[in-house]
Amino acid sequence: MEKIYLDHAATSPMNPQVIAEMTDVMSNIYGNPSSIHGIGREAAEKLMAARDIVAKSLAVKPHEIIFNSGGTEGDNTAILGVAFSRAELGKHIITTAIEHPAVMNTMKYLEDNGFEVTYLGVDKKGRISLDEFQAALREDTILVSVMYGNNEIGNLMPIKEIGEILADHPAYFHSDAVQAYGIETIRPHELGIDLLNISAHKINGPKGVGFLFKNDAIKLPALLRGGEQEEKRRAGTENIAGIAGLAKAVEILTPAEREKRTEMYQSFSQMILSALDVAEIPYAINGDLDHKLPQILNLRFKGVVNDLLLMKLDLKGVAVSTGSACTAGTVDPSHVLEAIYGKNAPEIKESVRFSFGQGNTEAQMSDLTKILVTSLQELAK
Repeated sequence: MEKIYLDHAATSPMNPQVIAEMTDVMSNIYGNPSSIHGIGREAAEKLMAARDIVAKSLAVKPHEIIFNSGGTEGDNTAILGVAFSRAELGKHIITTAIEHPAVMNTMKYLEDNGFEVTYLGVDKKGRISLDEFQAALREDTILVSVMYGNNEIGNLMPIKEIGEILADHPAYFHSDAVQAYGIETIRPHELGIDLLNISAHKINGPKGVGFLFKNDAIKLPALLRGGEQEEKRRAGTENIAGIAGLAKAVEILTPAEREKRTEMYQSFSQMILSALDVAEIPYAINGDLDHKLPQILNLRFKGVVNDLLLMKLDLKGVAVSTGSACTAGTVDPSHVLEAIYGKNAPEIKESVRFSFGQGNTEAQMSDLTKILVTSLQELAK
């Protein structure tokens, strides 16, 4: 039985080209990029080339890219760095109620240390109100952190509009773009974004590596102290093989490839929805279907406990999830669905996330629809 992996929002399989690139680097480029001898310079050149590739993907300067261990470190560096370095200007921060745990838990830490955080609520489609955002903005607001695209329901946030509102405000603008990068065309300077982070393992690169974009116009202290790597902005010997793998994954995602994947993922969603309609299985879409990332489809099946559906699908070779991989395996309900429907709402225990990516095919989706329909019918008995 072929396994059908539909949890790419949690992590994605590495692209064979990425594996080949990393294998070559691990075999042949073993120097420390901070060393001044020839072997060290080879590593430094690889690092420089990767920085150029990543910077080009965002239309930013290479110097504005700081390599790190991934999304969580990027979120922490941006949020904690801004908060503690600008505390004398104010201690008010704005974020949303549906951010990734790497942001939410960092905000809670700041609240425990004297900062005030405003969590913007969302409507029944998971959308924030720009009027509420503007009303929450104060003179002592030093940071706004809003994710680019939600990891559970796929909603795209009004990043451009927030950037425009902040154009005449001194608050820094941070966005976690871990789910959106590689699908959306992102231009931080055009959008007014000061800080933006991504993680390689969401774009078929290696785990444990990512980067933070930092606008050269702003100052940000290093989160990790030690050596002078990354131009004194992130201590620790760079993971050259991982960074090379990240760069290769970015190279693969050309504009044409992104467009191809977007169309394919949209067709996958339509196949699933059409099959449910034909089988007359009731469902509801969580999130905003008209303004979302194409690779994420979050559905509610009324009366069906999602844990049971997940296990039934798993036994039939289909891997899906009930929410963020950073909270999966715990008894905690989805804070994203709680923000949309309220605590203890039935939708929370009746929703499943399908997330598409590399390796998924139309044939797999055809098999999935049959397995899904059969499973739901069995659970309804």
